[in-house]
Amino acid sequence: MSDTNIDAKPFASSTQSSSVVYPKIINHIAVSVSDIDQAIKWYKEVLGFTMVAGPVEFVADDSLIGRALRDIHGPDLKKMRVAWLGSGNQVGFEIFEYIEPKAQRRQENFEYWKSGFTHICITDPNFEDLCIKILDSGGKLRSSPWEIVPNKGYKIVFCEDPFGNIIEIYSNGYEQTITSL
Repeated sequence: MSDTNIDAKPFASSTQSSSVVYPKIINHIAVSVSDIDQAIKWYKEVLGFTMVAGPVEFVADDSLIGRALRDIHGPDLKKMRVAWLGSGNQVGFEIFEYIEPKAQRRQENFEYWKSGFTHICITDPNFEDLCIKILDSGGKLRSSPWEIVPNKGYKIVFCEDPFGNIIEIYSNGYEQTITSL
C-alpha cells in the first residue's frame, strides 16, 4: 500500500500499558466532498460549524506531510485540500477534497450492509427547523422523521448533505434517547 516502511510493532507491548479502560474522546470526524468551498459554506450556514483552519492544499511530495499523505492514502494520491471546522461540543469536523485523483460523488452512498462508518449524527432540539434548512440548501431527507420515543417526543431522521454524506439528526441527546427506547 505504501512506499514507506512501517514498523509492525511501533508501540510497547499491551502488557506494559494501564489496565484501566475509560471512555475515549472522539476527536474529529472527516468527510470527503467534491467541492470543499461549497461544503465549508454549507456546514457553516446549515449546521453552524465554525472555521478552525484552512482550506489548505497538500501535495504528496517528499516533505514530511507529503510522505505522511502517501503512507495514509497510498501511492495514488497526489494532491488534496483540507478544511478544519469545529462543532458545538468541540468535536472536530474535517472536510477533504481529493484533487488528484479527482473526488467523485458515490452513486450508492449508503451501503449499510458493508462494514465501515455509515453516518454522523447531529443533536438539535430545533429538529424540524434543521430538516427544513437541510432541504432548502440542497440536502435531502433519506427517511421520514420518526418519533422514536413517542411518550417523550424524541425524534430522529436521516438526511443527506448536498455532497452525499449521511447525517442523522436526534432531537435529544444520545444517551437520553437510547436509554428511553
